[in-house]
Amino acid sequence: MKRLVFGLIVVLTAGVMGQGGARNKDALLVEELKRVYLGWRAAMIEKDAHGWTKFSSKTKQIDVRNRLWSERRRFPQGVFGMPGSPPDIRRLKAMRVRVLRNTAKAIYYGKVDFGLGTPPKTNDVWVISYVREGTGWKFHGGEFVKLDVLPEVRKQLDGGDLSYFDAKDFHPNGKVERPKVVVDKPVKYIAKTYVFAPGREVRAVVNGKSDHLFQNEKRSDVILGGARDGVNELKYTIRDIPGGKPNSALTVRVYLMSQVRGVKPIKVAEYQIDEKQAAAGVKPKKSGSLRFQVTPEVVKKLMGR
Repeated sequence: MKRLVFGLIVVLTAGVMGQGGARNKDALLVEELKRVYLGWRAAMIEKDAHGWTKFSSKTKQIDVRNRLWSERRRFPQGVFGMPGSPPDIRRLKAMRVRVLRNTAKAIYYGKVDFGLGTPPKTNDVWVISYVREGTGWKFHGGEFVKLDVLPEVRKQLDGGDLSYFDAKDFHPNGKVERPKVVVDKPVKYIAKTYVFAPGREVRAVVNGKSDHLFQNEKRSDVILGGARDGVNELKYTIRDIPGGKPNSALTVRVYLMSQVRGVKPIKVAEYQIDEKQAAAGVKPKKSGSLRFQVTPEVVKKLMGR
């Protein structure tokens, strides 16, 4: 499903729905989850830091703070810097609500509108994750699934066949994930990984703590914790995705990002199979590492000197 809903059906994977009181309890749970999401959404729209904290899981708060401080942005002010607004689930159809221990997922279907000015024309999927903490259920994340590349799935869903939502990605896993990284202040140097990997999956870990996953895509990710003075290391693994193109080019890079206007990102590490090599049958290594250094000379370039 891609980092960033129909006639209600509830599936409690922690147990079988019972009669009477159990059904009422299930209905109350669905309403509670809906209330939590709408409270979080209102906080985002109103730029209400207190409300955002109230309705967001602790893990979500740490993840967002990690990213903002890794980009040397302000927290919590940077939370509200995204364009548009979260989708209004009251305009979508609830398809599934699944609960497993302290985790839950709610699936919605319809015209998922992020408030960017152009109303959506097709039906797509919006998946909301929740975790249960000491004070109750909290918003934990949202995933948008664009179905343009899956026209048959969209046709099935429009016809009432919901089997697509039986896939593992649409089920809560019952585990409340704890952040592997805690960034306690704005980083010294902003760094990003860049991967171009058509038909392949690339997993990367930078300095042993910032995890990145790229699947059949071209994308950059901010490195949590940034780069550090001296030696840094990116370790990677690469595998072919079934159905992918075996003779595709591949690129893994690390950039340092300047905050000085007009200073371009500095490429400090690269592993690449270019198009000519790929056409000649050269295959990428299954695993490897890229070491790069932040030296005084590199810092001067970042400062535009």
